[in-house]
This record gives sequence, C-alpha cells and structure tokens, in this order.
Amino acid sequence: MSVESVHQDADVAAFESGQLMVYPTEAVMGIGCDPDNEAAVMSLLALKQRPVEKGLILLAANYSQLLPYVDDNAIPQDKRFSIFSCWPGPVTWLLPKSATAPTWLTGEHNAIAVRVTAHEGARELCNKLGRPIVSTSANLTGQEPARTTEEARSYFANSVHYVEGLVGGAAQPSTIKDALTGTTIRN
Repeated sequence: MSVESVHQDADVAAFESGQLMVYPTEAVMGIGCDPDNEAAVMSLLALKQRPVEKGLILLAANYSQLLPYVDDNAIPQDKRFSIFSCWPGPVTWLLPKSATAPTWLTGEHNAIAVRVTAHEGARELCNKLGRPIVSTSANLTGQEPARTTEEARSYFANSVHYVEGLVGGAAQPSTIKDALTGTTIRN
C-alpha cells in the first residue's frame, strides 16, 4: 500500500468516524467535519465557541456535491451565471437551502453558505470523501486563522485529524455573497 493511499484511507476514516479535520484551503487552514453528522458539527461549534445560529459554510469539489443541501429550483435563472462563473474559486454563495438541509448547518437562515473550491488539495479531499465538508477557519474564536499545520496544532494539538497540504495563495478568506440579492456579506 502506498503512503498516499494510507493518508487517503486515514482521511476517509477520520471523516466517517466523525472526527474534526484540519485541511488547507485557498487562504487559511480550514477545520471541518461531515456535514451530516450532527454530533461532529456540534463538537466543532463547541471547540470554536461559535453559536449554531450563525450557520456554517460547506466546501465542495463540484456543485453536484452541494445539491442535497441547496434548493436548486429556487435559484432564479438570471442569477445562475453570476454564481457558476465564480466557481471553482474563492467565492462563497448564500443559496436557498433545501428542505432537508440540517439546521445545524444553516442556523437561523433560509439560505446555506456553499463554495466550490479552486484549491486543489481541498478539491481532492472532497472528491475522496465523495461529498462536501464543513469549512470554517482553523482557529479559536478571536484568534488569527492558522495558515500552516503547525499553527493549527498550536490551537488544537492532537484533538483533530490533520490533512497534509499547504494553503493557496489567497490573502483573505473567501468573499461571501447573497445569490438572490447580490449583496456582499464579507469581502
């Protein structure tokens, strides 16, 4: 068995067992978990001291991975070009949530935050997992986001699973936009 396949197996096993995972994204290290595992998401929120009402971002390799969480039929035709022309890339869109999108992901919102990443390592991770991953910055509330595995280890030690890789060249975390209004939430 190759070293690469051992890492892949460990990443999948960590995800499927509900472990929190630290992984590289476009600008910072992300921390996330299986979006369908409520216990894992609650563990992430507790670790980050983040209220569930705020909602979380889902990171995916392609739009198809996001369809269980997005009400695709509620996206107006005239908004689709703006959304899909930004992907893959560092733009997170607030899209109408599906009827089955868990409230532990959407919080108090009628939308869900989703991004199709251009970061090759994050794309490979989502492809390997066969689905999206919850994505928030790898840091404790009020602290600077980790940009390396070593910085992430200073926050989380051995309490999480680490996916090997380097962050991309983006200077800032993703822009967040509301797809229906065009409003920029975070630039």
